[in-house]
Amino acid sequence: MLKFAILTGVMLRRYTLAEAFLLLATGIAAAQIPDTFLESLEADQTALIIEVVDGDTVVLSNGHQVRLVGIQAPKLPLGRPGFEKWPMADEAKQALSGLVLGKNVTLAFGGQRVDRYNRLLAHLFTGDGGWVQGRLLERGLARVYSFTDNRALVKEMLNQEVASRMKRDGIWTSPHYAVLDPVASAAHLDRFALVEGRVLEATQVRGRVFLNFGAYYKTDFTISIAAKDWTLFD
Repeated sequence: MLKFAILTGVMLRRYTLAEAFLLLATGIAAAQIPDTFLESLEADQTALIIEVVDGDTVVLSNGHQVRLVGIQAPKLPLGRPGFEKWPMADEAKQALSGLVLGKNVTLAFGGQRVDRYNRLLAHLFTGDGGWVQGRLLERGLARVYSFTDNRALVKEMLNQEVASRMKRDGIWTSPHYAVLDPVASAAHLDRFALVEGRVLEATQVRGRVFLNFGAYYKTDFTISIAAKDWTLFD
């Protein structure tokens, strides 16, 4: 039987680069976090937000940058030559500013804590227990962007994203963020995108699973899943 596969958050590349990550110890502080999240996260510190860099990055009063883990907001150039601002990048930054700028937030971790740029990778919670990632996704001002070493609350984030996409809120009104079909994906290599299509063939080679969306796997859209990751799929 042919089945539908919805790929949520696919980096369209011809290859994958391994990245090294640094660990950073941080001070311990208590926090208000919804009880349903406590099994997945570890509350670590409370800090004041003094700057919002873009729709998914903030600066703490101690100088550390925090990347809101698990999401990707529309990007600003931030001084990068030739980089074009993504649609609704200003709106995403403004929304995040309204949620956290000048406020104390709680940082909670559910996996890798620091990225290669030495930014903390955290979920943020406001004083009323509001989950910042969830609110941005709910408004359609971010997409889910997860990694195998940091998957806490992915299910909850995907639920927020799907609901926003169905309502066509925020970025989901822009063609820039449209869900691609497998044929269209070929024109969007080296960018993060959502791809949806019908699996024509599934095969396993030396433990690795391949899901083929076209008749010829060497040129058509194909997903490769390592043996160690297969248990993550139902």
